[in-house]
Amino acid sequence: MESSVLTLRVSAKTKSQLEKLAAATNRSKSFLASEALERYLELEAWQIKEIKQALREADAGEFASDKDLAKAIKKYAS
Repeated sequence: MESSVLTLRVSAKTKSQLEKLAAATNRSKSFLASEALERYLELEAWQIKEIKQALREADAGEFASDKDLAKAIKKYAS
């Protein structure tokens, strides 16, 4: 995979935590930061996709009926 350099500022606490984790896992700080950023971006992309899909459904009037909603509440509230 092609890589490029990214410089960012983090708090002293975050840097310390990253250094400790790198030492504990025998990984570089860059590797761990890259992995964390990739996971964050994947999660955010998933959330945005789901929100957009929900908005399309809402715009199309695709809502649960009051009866369906009451059944779901009853099922999970017990």
